[in-house]
Amino acid sequence: MSPTEVNTRQEATPLALCQRALRALRRMYLPEERMFAFRVRPASDGLCTEGLSVRYTATVLLGLSRVPAPAVADTLNGQAPRDLFARLECELGSTHDLGEVALTLWAARTWNDACSGALLHRLQAMQPDTLTYPTVELAWALSALSEGGEAGSEARSAHALAERLLRSFHPRSHLFPHYPAGAGGSWLRAPVACFADQVYPIQALSLYARAFRRPEALDAARRCAAAIARLQGEGGQWWWHYDVRSGKVLEGYPVYAVHQNSMGPMALHALQDAGGDAFDAAIDRGLDWLERSPEIDGSLIDTERDVIWRKVGRVDPGKLVRRAQAAACRLHPALRTPAVTAVFPPRRVDFESRPYHMGWILYTWADRTDTACA
Repeated sequence: MSPTEVNTRQEATPLALCQRALRALRRMYLPEERMFAFRVRPASDGLCTEGLSVRYTATVLLGLSRVPAPAVADTLNGQAPRDLFARLECELGSTHDLGEVALTLWAARTWNDACSGALLHRLQAMQPDTLTYPTVELAWALSALSEGGEAGSEARSAHALAERLLRSFHPRSHLFPHYPAGAGGSWLRAPVACFADQVYPIQALSLYARAFRRPEALDAARRCAAAIARLQGEGGQWWWHYDVRSGKVLEGYPVYAVHQNSMGPMALHALQDAGGDAFDAAIDRGLDWLERSPEIDGSLIDTERDVIWRKVGRVDPGKLVRRAQAAACRLHPALRTPAVTAVFPPRRVDFESRPYHMGWILYTWADRTDTACA
């Protein structure tokens, strides 16, 4: 933003986002379960909660680690983070879900919770450095191992995971695939990577580089950040699907609110904090889009219901556009399905909100806004 420009954002400022996130989380928390709901959706009398989520509970705990203790207690209805970790330990007793284990370990280490040791052994036993897991889950595991890890078996695990991600990094497009190199995946999906496949490795490799002083990891994170910033939409959109081979946008929609105000900035902040480049202009453009999205001539921030809706997508039955674009791209990197926007306009709002979004808002902004939790 130039010195002559005026920031007209009101609802998408870091302070406003953190305050709204805390209010939303109070409604999303189920104290009798000691977990957060899977989502909230509109109901005749306001909003209703649906389901429970281990992943989302762990992500919220990561965000709450950055807010003052009174705000934590208020959000958790007087309960303590230890109460939630005890519940998560029970839920993870027999899981084979690397993502759940990695996020919970990461959160437990930020809180110095007693379950960290057992979770570390559990994560290592799942062999993320060799077995088949999505790139996103490997990145979460690396972030967890980089949280305070300096020596011993956890350092060796972190080095092996970082090497696996770096081997998967495309040398020309500077993007990460949906699955790491040699891990398989469907023929149709193989060249297609999503925004999450980029931001979580940027964050993880930045945290790893900072913890273990590995410049090659920071360089890969920097190049990937530059690639997604170059591909950012004119309206500030962080696009959804990319062709890993060509480094071009494959299908932009849906555009998710969580990408605009937390996941994108979170990864770029981690890069800068590790000594990499700053991407303040790209972060600002993403927040501008959330304040007023040209696709809907409005905002996903619903001030009346005090909630941030999930995404703006195409009127796209059965994800037809995404499947067609993936098929065209698989035949040739330059192929795209024509006239997509005219036939399937991007103006459908997904009226739901999920706790992990609020958790990432707090993780991204709370310690960068002095009064965020006032």
